[in-house]
Amino acid sequence: MREETKPTDSRPLTHFNEAGRARMVDVSAKEITERRAIARGEVVMEPATLQLIREGRAKKGDVLAVAQIAGIMAAKKTHEIIPMCHPILLSGIDLRFEYDEPRAALLIEAEVRTSGQTGVEMEALTAVSAAALTIYDMVKSVDRGMTIGNLRLVHKSGGKTGNFDQP
Repeated sequence: MREETKPTDSRPLTHFNEAGRARMVDVSAKEITERRAIARGEVVMEPATLQLIREGRAKKGDVLAVAQIAGIMAAKKTHEIIPMCHPILLSGIDLRFEYDEPRAALLIEAEVRTSGQTGVEMEALTAVSAAALTIYDMVKSVDRGMTIGNLRLVHKSGGKTGNFDQP
């Protein structure tokens, strides 16, 4: 478990109104900038399950093709499932998959772009999450012990707060 850290600045929390109730932040005064976010996650499974996916032998079809579409669809609908997210006109969404044979893991990376007044971090994280859940769904009949994890934002650029990078 991660140790809790304190905020690095004293800016007020913006998702609460004067009465302490949740609100969606007003971004109308923010500048329109190019924004980009990259998120990553993974699905760890039995080596035989990873091989099944690699060889395209899953009974439900092409696992990565379906996960790709699920991730794209999820990014586009993030504002419908995360309460305080703004509906954003996304200009690009891409998902990449990598086989990590030694760990029997499927690595997932999503990159989301927009020109707008708010960032796309949540859209990238949601895309990875949906892709991972889709992978699990498509091969759960052969491996119910898969684990989904290590979901994280690894890059964010654009906007007033500038860039963020994490390995």
